[in-house]
Amino acid sequence: MDGLIVVDKPTDWTSHDVVLRLRKLLKTGRIGHCGTLDPMATGVLLVTVGQATRLFPYLSQLNKTYRGRIKLGQDTDTYDAQGQPLGPPSYQLPEKNQILEVASHFEGKLNQLPPPYSAKKINGRPAFRLARQGLKPELNPIAVIIYKFLILAYNQPELEFLVECSSGTYIRSLAHDLGQKLGCGAHLTALRRIAAGCYSETDALKPESIEKLAQRKAYSKFVIPMEKLLPNYPAVWLVKEGRTAFLNGAKINLSQVSRVVVTDRGEQTGVFYKVFSLEQKLLGLASFDFQDKIFQPVLVFNSPDPKTF
Repeated sequence: MDGLIVVDKPTDWTSHDVVLRLRKLLKTGRIGHCGTLDPMATGVLLVTVGQATRLFPYLSQLNKTYRGRIKLGQDTDTYDAQGQPLGPPSYQLPEKNQILEVASHFEGKLNQLPPPYSAKKINGRPAFRLARQGLKPELNPIAVIIYKFLILAYNQPELEFLVECSSGTYIRSLAHDLGQKLGCGAHLTALRRIAAGCYSETDALKPESIEKLAQRKAYSKFVIPMEKLLPNYPAVWLVKEGRTAFLNGAKINLSQVSRVVVTDRGEQTGVFYKVFSLEQKLLGLASFDFQDKIFQPVLVFNSPDPKTF
């Protein structure tokens, strides 16, 4: 079983809880998720199975879209409603126009500081474990991009928002930083990931629905096959000689290519091409050398000894 499962993660489940449930259900150890959701959050969690787990570096970098709520007037140590309040609450809250103005300054490229209670590693240890011991994790800012930060509604003290952002963005940090800029404090009270790349909440299935389908062995109803993944990547089809060469890690020249399809690749795909056999089997990924006119294997599936170059 190789492919992608789009899960609608329930609240109070960790992302790892989802993986453990599916691992037991599908009876496979080769399974993993592509982008952590906090226990409080719900929504789209991409889970790879079998050889699709090797696509983690590409699927995990997809842009994300979220909807949620932020409560103004109080900071917490975790930057969300599950944390402990920090200091007294503020009852002097901003007007909507001020919130809109401040929120607009968060759009674009940012250096964002992860929350102290996060899975970010510090000398090999997750920051949240240090924070739980009363230590103050020394976290470094990370570069993120906020493509859109919309305030959908404001009913004091809570506001509803929509965010489109790059992979690695902490929405809890965004909520906390908004509160700091407004001077009143803030924390996240609800969060739902509604999309990861082209995969939206309409594609996502709850764990209990997946379990029912798996019991019927209706795997095609919830596992997206390898060949349909990374739909925005350009693709190349190889003739028989090219297929053999590619599976052995050899460079591919244009005489071994049947056809090439170039798509609107978008910012996530870089220069990588999906590589197919004439039988429409996904063989792996390759980069293209424009000077020498050759395809260089980057990732090879379906070989006796799977390779990453």
